[in-house]
Amino acid sequence: MRGIFAAGVLDAFLAKQYCPFDVCYGVSAGATALAAYLSSQSGRTYTVITDISCRPEFISFGRFLRGGHWLDLDWLWPVSLQELPFDMATFSANRVPLYITTTRVSDGRASYFLAKPECAMTIAKASCSVPLAYRGFVDIAGEAHTDGGVADSIPVLEAYARGARHLTVVLSQPWGYRKHPSRYPTLLRLLLRKTPALAQAMLARHIAYNAALDFIASPPADCTVELIAPPSHFAVGRLTRDKARLDAGYRMGLCAGEVAIRTSA
Repeated sequence: MRGIFAAGVLDAFLAKQYCPFDVCYGVSAGATALAAYLSSQSGRTYTVITDISCRPEFISFGRFLRGGHWLDLDWLWPVSLQELPFDMATFSANRVPLYITTTRVSDGRASYFLAKPECAMTIAKASCSVPLAYRGFVDIAGEAHTDGGVADSIPVLEAYARGARHLTVVLSQPWGYRKHPSRYPTLLRLLLRKTPALAQAMLARHIAYNAALDFIASPPADCTVELIAPPSHFAVGRLTRDKARLDAGYRMGLCAGEVAIRTSA
């Protein structure tokens, strides 16, 4: 649900037809938000988050306790694509490639898939599938994948390694946030005992996350980073369903996007 801020940022970009980018990298909800942006579908991400994702068919802790999904992507994906289909013709015609980050279950390492029209939504679903909250993995070319945020939540180092030197980064947490180690490492290892590499990647997630923040704060001399982050009073959490909070977060994103456009001129 914290993706509501990015939804606002990208809708502000669409309103001004602002797209100076050579390539985009998306992780988790950011991947679907970027797909909507590159499809010129203003408002799509906002509606998915504030309406479809808020329905009890998607989020249900009671179902989770009974052995089902806490976050049921198997329900969310077909419903959202039916009610709000992507404009794949526009997406295909866009000159800007989109890379979506996932985490390989076999070794806990990040994969960066080029989102082609025929596979983009499967890869995006994998990137959004939070381990444990979604009881399963998404098959991509015969290999199990899960939430891209586990291995690489903010892929600035990957973008830099691939030659990017002017980066625009949209965060889902206010600047100053740092990720901490898991408070329950033994429990996590137990719950993911069948996928030990994934368990280890989740336990090390804070290291990669904070390294990305360090890169943003102090990029190499040949690199510039434009940061767009929610303000400190951003009150949306991962599972927030309060419409007023979500709308406020969206407006914060709209404002931040408009500021970014003005300052880049």
